[in-house]
Amino acid sequence: MIALLCTALLSLTLASSVHSDTNSTASTPVYTAETELGDQNRVFASRGSNITLPCRLHRQHGMSFGRMGMRIKWTKLSADGSLEEDVLVSMGFHKKSYGSFLGRVHLLEADDDDASLLINDVSLDDMGKFSCEVIDGMDDVIHEVTLEVQGSVGYSDGVVFPYSPRLGRYNLNFHDAEQACLDQDSVVASFDQLYEAWRSGLDWCNAGWLTDGSVQYPITNPRGACGGVNSGAGLRNYGQRDKSKSRYDVFCFTSALNGHFYWLVQPDKLTFNEAVQACQDDGAEIAKVGQMYAAWKLNGYDRCDSGWLADGSVRYPISRPRRNCSPTEAAVRFVGFPDKKQKLFGVYCFKGQQ
Repeated sequence: MIALLCTALLSLTLASSVHSDTNSTASTPVYTAETELGDQNRVFASRGSNITLPCRLHRQHGMSFGRMGMRIKWTKLSADGSLEEDVLVSMGFHKKSYGSFLGRVHLLEADDDDASLLINDVSLDDMGKFSCEVIDGMDDVIHEVTLEVQGSVGYSDGVVFPYSPRLGRYNLNFHDAEQACLDQDSVVASFDQLYEAWRSGLDWCNAGWLTDGSVQYPITNPRGACGGVNSGAGLRNYGQRDKSKSRYDVFCFTSALNGHFYWLVQPDKLTFNEAVQACQDDGAEIAKVGQMYAAWKLNGYDRCDSGWLADGSVRYPISRPRRNCSPTEAAVRFVGFPDKKQKLFGVYCFKGQQ
């Protein structure tokens, strides 16, 4: 561990900018973390909030070199633990943040033994397991903490939805699947999230990637084409698949919206390009699939009008089933990926909170 951390710190000290790029926060943020009793390694946050990930050095040798001698490295672990993403590295006054965390993270530094990490403007992509490595003289520690991103108070935590691109069914390797979910304001769902969605009634006969690299699909109504009528309800599991070569759909997860999802009233039907421009003219952007699912599931949004979304698909959300509008169940109805030049649909827009 010491060799790994020292290598990272050496590259940090050789960087051209030796001053922290993480201390530019204008004011002290308000942190909204909640730690489960009995589980001190798990914290919860809502999208757009600020969060503290705890980490402390518990000294055994009774000797401190002060903060100047403490070396700290925060990383984010992939779901299967095979990859690490650098978040922040610190040695004395020298601090550097990385990637999507650039400018959004800094250390709490409440005292000489505190290595807690502060994350501003939490996003769905921040969800997952973080590792904190601390070295100070003869004392060192590795601490892991999991960040869960929840929906707003009063609603369920989020919504899982199946997704396939314009190319059609089974066209995504794992890396494509990750990007597809991100493009739709979501992340690849975990097994636990898919399991809870199945318990809540999700039934889908196309297999999709999960964040651990497995491929599964949820069946509440067993039938011949979906694993057989005698196999029982549950999650059908294809097991771990090759992340580069295997191709499936994906199950995405999104949580409460940090903004306003709405149908844009227009006098005429629109092409896709006209739909994009209409939302921009209204001070918004064309909505994403994940935003429609969040509005439908978490806010009860209901409208029986087919509208363009950012991926070029046309869908409409029904939370109150009725004749001619998803008569049998509440659902986000998928019309398809029509020719973008067709002037046949309206548009759903999204305006983020300022």
